[in-house]
Amino acid sequence: MKVAIIGSTHAGTFSAIQVKKQHPDAEVTVFEQHSTVSFLSCGIALWLGNHVSDEQRMFYETPASMNAQGIEMKMQHEVVAVNLAKKNIQAKNLLTGKLLSETFDKIVITTGSKPLKPNISGIDSDRIYMVKSWEDAKTIKAIANDVKRVIVIGAGYIGAEIAEQFSVTNKQVTLIDGCDHVLPKNFSPVISERLEKSFKEHKVELALNQMVTSFDELPNEGIRVNTDKGSYEADIAVLGIGFLPNTQLFNDQVDMLKNGAIITNEYMETSVPDVYAAGDATTVYYNPTQSYDYLPLATNAIRQGMLVGQNIDGHQLAYTGTQGTSAVELYGFALSATGMTKATAEHHGLEVEETIHEENYRPDFMLSTTPVLSTLTWEKQTHRIVGAAFISKHDISQAANVVSLAIQNNMTIDDLAMADFFFQPNFTQPVNFVGATALKAIDEMKNYIDVYKTVD
Repeated sequence: MKVAIIGSTHAGTFSAIQVKKQHPDAEVTVFEQHSTVSFLSCGIALWLGNHVSDEQRMFYETPASMNAQGIEMKMQHEVVAVNLAKKNIQAKNLLTGKLLSETFDKIVITTGSKPLKPNISGIDSDRIYMVKSWEDAKTIKAIANDVKRVIVIGAGYIGAEIAEQFSVTNKQVTLIDGCDHVLPKNFSPVISERLEKSFKEHKVELALNQMVTSFDELPNEGIRVNTDKGSYEADIAVLGIGFLPNTQLFNDQVDMLKNGAIITNEYMETSVPDVYAAGDATTVYYNPTQSYDYLPLATNAIRQGMLVGQNIDGHQLAYTGTQGTSAVELYGFALSATGMTKATAEHHGLEVEETIHEENYRPDFMLSTTPVLSTLTWEKQTHRIVGAAFISKHDISQAANVVSLAIQNNMTIDDLAMADFFFQPNFTQPVNFVGATALKAIDEMKNYIDVYKTVD
């Protein structure tokens, strides 16, 4: 069995390793246009803030380690044409210019994603930096110590982390976003507002609810970012507004969403026989909405890559979907989330309630404790849990994993409230406050019913 994998993203790396592990006799070839594999881009912000011991440790595999596992690595080979129906790949050696053409039994598409780059005036300035690849990371790290003013565009996870790290290394930072809160897609305003206080305490200017309209290069080698509400100047601008699937090579050959995300079934198979796809290039089955969506997360990519290996020669293991569970640490706050907020759920047409609860992470009689603020989102009619989020100065990140399992298994607030969670004062209780929030949700639901009956 000859298997070609296009791209050594997280999904590509795990696909190759798993295919070889499950089928030792398979001939596995990976085509990668860059010279590195498996870069952990989540470490870029930490590297900028000097929290990384060795930048090479942001790679968990190398071309040599992949070769040692019996995988042929075609590094610095750009795939320039693909015929998915005939399983033919044409690639250009970027070092020699030589073109090669080869036909395979199976093709795996793991081309990942690319930064969203809107078509606005000045966007191609070399004073605007991306934060996606290893090349991006090296470029921005090289000038990080020399800049004094930074504008970060995009207040999602990447933008928030970049803004935080520049602010704690004594840069003047402006954070711009079109939404009215930081981390708007992951957390409800009650949590975002608490975090925004920390940004302001660290002198980050929050330019929220503003859309960037253009960029102007300044004579002093700086840049001006113009929005629909004002203008901001800095030495550099960092663009972190999201990603799009990097799938244009496969247009009109395979079923896709409108944004270019390749549609797969639960076995990672595309609409073309013997062609698979995984990672940021693909859709995911999103359990909160029970429909396919686009959520470019490394955790999704790794699981999908492993599933390619399991299913490359038959249906062995089905994808159970995702909740988009994630976490971040900012200014000493641990934040974690799974599923949807009330706003995102309503945007998807769900009728939901959101319960907000705050309690200490362990009993007050202990010598130390600190509050945990929780939100729980659930459907009004079915009580099915569709989302949760947490923030605390204590590491309560695992709480999101607990609720993630609840969503994946279609649990209700009633189920979660009655789940068997242990209690012991010496230990933190990251799941006890989950149960307490669910109990409060039940009380709110009962109060709603009682009021409804009275009115009726």
